[in-house]
Amino acid sequence: MKKSFFTLLIILVFILLPVLNSLGQPPPPPPQDIPIDGGLIALLSGGVALIIKTFFSKNKNN
Repeated sequence: MKKSFFTLLIILVFILLPVLNSLGQPPPPPPQDIPIDGGLIALLSGGVALIIKTFFSKNKNN
């Protein structure tokens, strides 16, 4: 009985040791906003231009 209690205590300590370490960590910083710069605007305008081009080329073929 005493030996099984001692092994159970050792196992419990090894299981709870990482949990106690993680509880002491500060919370992560809040997420930052994604800046919309010139590259994203150029990509969006290129996509809109491609959609308009395909729309007009399909109308020409019909």
